[in-house]
Amino acid sequence: MRWFKFGVIIILAIGGIYAFAMSFVSENKDFIIEKEISFPVDKVFPQFNNLQNFISWSAFLENKKEMSFQFYSPYKGQGSSMSYQNKKEKDLKGDLFIRYENSLKTLKFQLFEGKQHTPYLIDLKFIPINGKTKIIWYIHTPRQPFLKRSLNLISEDFWTENVNKSMVSLEKVLSNKIDKEFQRENIKYDSVFVQKQDSQLLLGINVSTKNSKDALFNNIVINHNKVINYVEIDMGKKEDEYGEPILITEADNFKDKEVSYFYGIPVSKKSGVSDNNFSFRMLNSSTNYVIFYKGSYTNRINSIQQLLTKAKRDTMRIGDLQQTFIEEPTKDDDVILKLSLPVFK
Repeated sequence: MRWFKFGVIIILAIGGIYAFAMSFVSENKDFIIEKEISFPVDKVFPQFNNLQNFISWSAFLENKKEMSFQFYSPYKGQGSSMSYQNKKEKDLKGDLFIRYENSLKTLKFQLFEGKQHTPYLIDLKFIPINGKTKIIWYIHTPRQPFLKRSLNLISEDFWTENVNKSMVSLEKVLSNKIDKEFQRENIKYDSVFVQKQDSQLLLGINVSTKNSKDALFNNIVINHNKVINYVEIDMGKKEDEYGEPILITEADNFKDKEVSYFYGIPVSKKSGVSDNNFSFRMLNSSTNYVIFYKGSYTNRINSIQQLLTKAKRDTMRIGDLQQTFIEEPTKDDDVILKLSLPVFK
């Protein structure tokens, strides 16, 4: 009994000391983090005001394989939002909102974590400096109840560490994007040339659809989004961890009323696939006749016929046509395609 009383006294003493210490800790905290990134503001800003871009490099949402995400219209800029939840630990969830946008200059976020009714307020300021961008993070933490105020003692370290990780990841993403843009600027269209292609492993989906003008391309856009979401969200791949999407189909099936195709994204290795709609496909190394095309998807047929004509003239046998989307397919834009036709004697 004496030891029990002694234990109670110790616990009360510790509790009293903790309560006394917490009386000197504020209920919330404000701090500023400044970072500089080696890219112009017009490249950096879209990585923040589009939340689907944001989650691809943000260190605040690690272990993306275990997370499910939902995005709400509008999908970028003021008024856009997203929710996230851990698939295994249901209490690990939150909602992120963009409350204000001054294009290329300022963004204001609100982040609600778990069951908290008071959000983090995250204001971002973007300052262009000689082709680079300075990003200033203004963080206001939510009000903490008296006995949880100790969290404010470590919150700044937590945010600083994750901002630093995020900026390293963002540098990689943007570097990959800039390299691709440089390559696109130097593309020569409508000229057939020969190219050696290394083997590639694709993860994608098999599809059959009508071959009418709008139905085919709309179907491609839908399945592109399915594959991208599965690779990025379910498999946790970042943008610099996979290649440009490739559609594989018979070279002359543009004449048919119905088209079957495989739409996939190059990945480095096989891993477990939890959705039976998705599968891996290996593209073997080959010699290809290649032509770049820019315009409406329907009008790509003339470029395909150029490849088929050259193969016939050279008395070459052909494999399935590979259509690499240099720009992601969207309903409102023309496509930029690399059309590759494997040939052999």
